[in-house]
Amino acid sequence: MMPFASYLRALVLAAICGCSVLAPLAAYGADGPQMPGGSGGWTLVFSDEFGGGSLDKSKWTTCYWWADDGCTNLGNRELQWYLRANVEVSNGHLHLIARQQKVRGIRSRTFRYTSGMVTTGASYPSRTPRFQFQYGFAEMRAKIPAGKGLHPAFWMLPAGQHENPEVDIMEVLGQSPRTLHTYLHYLDKSGREHRVGGPHHTVDLSANWAVYGLEWQRGRLSWYLNGKEIWRDENPAHVPSEPMYLLLNLAVGGNWPGKPSSATVFPAELVVDYVRVWQQK
Repeated sequence: MMPFASYLRALVLAAICGCSVLAPLAAYGADGPQMPGGSGGWTLVFSDEFGGGSLDKSKWTTCYWWADDGCTNLGNRELQWYLRANVEVSNGHLHLIARQQKVRGIRSRTFRYTSGMVTTGASYPSRTPRFQFQYGFAEMRAKIPAGKGLHPAFWMLPAGQHENPEVDIMEVLGQSPRTLHTYLHYLDKSGREHRVGGPHHTVDLSANWAVYGLEWQRGRLSWYLNGKEIWRDENPAHVPSEPMYLLLNLAVGGNWPGKPSSATVFPAELVVDYVRVWQQK
């Protein structure tokens, strides 16, 4: 999600106040993923197959770390209020559900949409993430919704709870489901934020399941779609070198996707089959 730095202060206040065409799937052996041109020897360090009937709270929380039950992204002018009730686990899948539903949020402000998010970060007032990692391969298999104003994302933030660096593994705008966005936000030595990355044109990602992955090594980030590398950044000045945690969410509206149209169908769902993280031995 972007830009993170611009909305952190607003969200803290809110808490206080209440390209590539689809390729065959990558091969997975006993030692984990075998990336093109890479070596094996991977160990699974985090996974959720969503096989139970409820969200595993030892792995996930349903708001940003500065909130408990109810939050949003004010800096991006998003239109949804995230609620626990919009996060469901059933039939082996995680469902993040966006609904056209009026609800009171920060400072009694009315939001016209609710939605769901999960993160492996901390939940207010704790500062300890549920899961964090430094270098590895993170992956999500998911089916995204189509429709103007919908904005599913799979991304990472620092475990130290500051705004940068930010790694956007997957972002798609519902009105453009044939375009996958991958970005990296980082600070230069003067503290100024920069963004690198861009769009990748592909098939309609809302039509079927897709696997979104990121290989994170020292001085290198490589983005994958269905086992095929689509972009990389090998500038050590850009690449994070600190522990990070995962976020999955379905935003509604905002500066980038714009408002939903009358043709946007609600409820809309980001459906996740699994989330896994490996590290090399």
